[in-house]
Amino acid sequence: MTTRRRFLTAAATLPAAASGIAGAAAAGPVRYLQIGTGHAHADKLSVYAESPDWEVVGIVEEDPVLLEAARNSPLYGTFPFLSLEEGLRTPDLKVVGVETRVRDLLRYGRLAVDAGYHVHLDKPAGASITEYRELMKVADEKGLVVQMGFMYRFNPAVQLLHRLLQAGWLGEVFETHAVMSKVIPPADRRTIDEFAGGTMFELGCHLIDLTVSVLGKPDRVVPFPRRSLETPDDTLMDNMLAVFEYPKATATVRTTGLEVEGFSRRHFTVCGTEGTFHLQPLDRPVVTLSLSRARRFAEGERVFPKGTSEVTFEPPYRRYVGDAADLAAIVRGEKKNPYPAAHDLAVQETVLAAAGM
Repeated sequence: MTTRRRFLTAAATLPAAASGIAGAAAAGPVRYLQIGTGHAHADKLSVYAESPDWEVVGIVEEDPVLLEAARNSPLYGTFPFLSLEEGLRTPDLKVVGVETRVRDLLRYGRLAVDAGYHVHLDKPAGASITEYRELMKVADEKGLVVQMGFMYRFNPAVQLLHRLLQAGWLGEVFETHAVMSKVIPPADRRTIDEFAGGTMFELGCHLIDLTVSVLGKPDRVVPFPRRSLETPDDTLMDNMLAVFEYPKATATVRTTGLEVEGFSRRHFTVCGTEGTFHLQPLDRPVVTLSLSRARRFAEGERVFPKGTSEVTFEPPYRRYVGDAADLAAIVRGEKKNPYPAAHDLAVQETVLAAAGM
């Protein structure tokens, strides 16, 4: 069974160029250009703007309607607006964040990589696995990192989970299950409906990233797409389940666009022969941890008792802060990429299979 530990080991043994850390550490903040404002998470630019690790040099927006809206935005309007050519010619630019509509992510990501820049690419990585494989291949050949915008990788509860797995506290993992839902309003339903994968493609990709980080790429994926809200103006698959088969484990991911107060029930659960980890909700992380015996990582650290206990995290988790800090450290040569291309390709292949695409 491929586990997160194997991905970490693979990343640690890659040569510097393949891990995207070639070159000496740069002095001062890393220069960052954002292409696009059409993605649902494009406002993560505020994280880069507030971080001393980063200098935002400007925004490229080639859609005239989105450009007009961005100029009037209290966030985007504070930065220079550049043409694509101007942006990609910015002196000492190191990283391009691609935050376009999903249909354009791979095209602009490839332009940035071809121009020699590391990329933060928002999710999901388009509908063409062929284009995505080629993008990642070119990036690896150039010694560049393509960091995916899966927003729970640096959630402190997820980081704890990987420590538990590496330490063997949960034993042999035999089950994971995850839910990520919300009520999607009509306008957003029409946007997501552009892709046949519905809510699994749009929302479930985050959960699939977590699942693959624990169990690796599944042997088989069985999607169960459903359309539960009958409306005349969209065909969105809004009630989706996928089952993932492994030699000694099964996993499920469920996601809908219909659940009232769905944010509070978003969760990720990992069950092993020595313990169970239950994270809920994902954005205000609280962990319920059940262990077969008392554990602690090292002398002086917290003891996790036998039985069930609760783990909370302070300060409150904020999306993308950890991602931005990690990418800056990779670009400066201070660490290797913990999520190499092999992992991200496995995630995307699984996303497309789970979404029936």
